[in-house]
Amino acid sequence: MALQGNWSFPTRILFGAGRIGELPKALKGARVERPLIVTDSGLRNLPAFTAMEQMLKDAGVEATVFSDVKGNPIGGNVHDGVAVYRENDCDGVIAVGGGSGLDAGKVIALMAGQDCPIWDFDETPGAWKKADASKIPPIIAIPTTAGTGSEVGCAGVIVNEETKVKVIIFHPKMMPATVIADPELTVGLPSKITAATGMDALTHCIEAYSVPIFHPMADGIALNGMYLIEQALPIACRNGADIDARSKMLAAASMGAVAFQKGLGGVHAIAHAVGGIYDTHHGLTNAVLLPYVLAFNREAIADKIPLLAQTLNLPRHNFSGVLDWVQGFSASLGIPATLAEIGVDTDHADEVGQTASKDSCARGNPRRVSADDLRGLFVNAVEGRL
Repeated sequence: MALQGNWSFPTRILFGAGRIGELPKALKGARVERPLIVTDSGLRNLPAFTAMEQMLKDAGVEATVFSDVKGNPIGGNVHDGVAVYRENDCDGVIAVGGGSGLDAGKVIALMAGQDCPIWDFDETPGAWKKADASKIPPIIAIPTTAGTGSEVGCAGVIVNEETKVKVIIFHPKMMPATVIADPELTVGLPSKITAATGMDALTHCIEAYSVPIFHPMADGIALNGMYLIEQALPIACRNGADIDARSKMLAAASMGAVAFQKGLGGVHAIAHAVGGIYDTHHGLTNAVLLPYVLAFNREAIADKIPLLAQTLNLPRHNFSGVLDWVQGFSASLGIPATLAEIGVDTDHADEVGQTASKDSCARGNPRRVSADDLRGLFVNAVEGRL
């Protein structure tokens, strides 16, 4: 059968230390005069954020801030953000933060001009066409962590608080018009969060590379993302002020998100279910699950392993060599070996398995997975059976 694919790549990215100073110009280019800045409460009062607010004020930009965003954003956060957007007659969104602020900001922009429920725009094929695209304002994304890569994606993950299910909300116009990727904004990130978000980026690269469809461009980006993470993440965790390491991690995070246009796999399917039920940190959950799902997929990814191992300069170019490296790399960064260590039990194992099996990421797993398979992987990750 002939090789085929539908490929796309992201948006305009202003990358480098100090580029946050170009935000007023980026707003002018997007014809945004009254932006809503969406972030989380943890970032709201940090010096870098207040400096950005002052910069906008000095430039004559009338910005409104909405910071009531949870670590795992919920539908109520989006509803409240849309209300603030409308009350202040905003005409664009600046999404600032890690995955929570970026995802919430993009979805608030989507919903600002819509009248139907947020859940109408899930990843069901064609669902996004229900939206009035003319009413989706421009988005500028400013990542402050190097993990999710949400700044270069046109989707956002939001928890339906009634069902406790993470729902992927999608629309092509949720792709930010401009990304300002300034590594100086990640310098103050604590080592534990640097590690967890960095492992999220690594998981994106590994899972995307493993998806069994033909997309050599995404594969190349994923491999180079892994290479940068292997080099830079330990340094960024040891010395958060190392701009070179922070820059490489910020680039690798965006690369992971570009690569996973191929799809993701069992790690994310389970992590989404666990995050919705247990409210765990997404990157940390991915990091813990990664070895367990890799082991499950061993035979299905055998042909992918030699190049992955070669890219990382591993001494053994076989599956055991890669799995040993993943476990050792995680441990060196202080990542727990089990989900139990981050407060997850097996009380909802059946629910996790069922929810994960319905997650769109499950379809990308290189080995077909059932609800029972995903339940078993979840239980293994809680109890530490690799």
